[in-house]
Amino acid sequence: MEIREIRTSDVEGFLNLRQYLDRETHFMMLEPGECKTTVTEQKQEIEQVIATPNHAIFVVEVEGGLVGYIRATGGAYNRNRHCASIVVGVLQVFTGLGLGKRLFVQVDEWAQENQILRLELTVMVSNHAALAVYHRMGFEIEGFRRQALLVEGKYVDEYYMAKIF
Repeated sequence: MEIREIRTSDVEGFLNLRQYLDRETHFMMLEPGECKTTVTEQKQEIEQVIATPNHAIFVVEVEGGLVGYIRATGGAYNRNRHCASIVVGVLQVFTGLGLGKRLFVQVDEWAQENQILRLELTVMVSNHAALAVYHRMGFEIEGFRRQALLVEGKYVDEYYMAKIF
């Protein structure tokens, strides 16, 4: 099991991972089949992430396949360049093995090396497993978004969380 920065050669595996996560859990932003990203578009996105100092994607590779990732997208302007928004996903069969923690440790190291002072994310209030990981990794709830998402026909609340270095 290896955690590493994404490569352009990961394009198909990364796209497949994202689409699988959308089907596997309702905790990701996109619904099953909603991701219409092509391989070409995904490759361009990965290239842009690699070329942008305050962006990163780290993947978990197991036996040649990708089973999880964490993405940090830094601000585009001088005033928010020190902040990065986080998205994380791990295949359910690999949850409970400490991969979430390891991904956050990796992104924490990257953030500190790249002058990122603030990491932020949103999480559904009902996602207790993710909330536990985020709290253990130093994230604090900063806000509450009522009816932020519509999931399976029901409105869902979210927490807005952040970690300051």
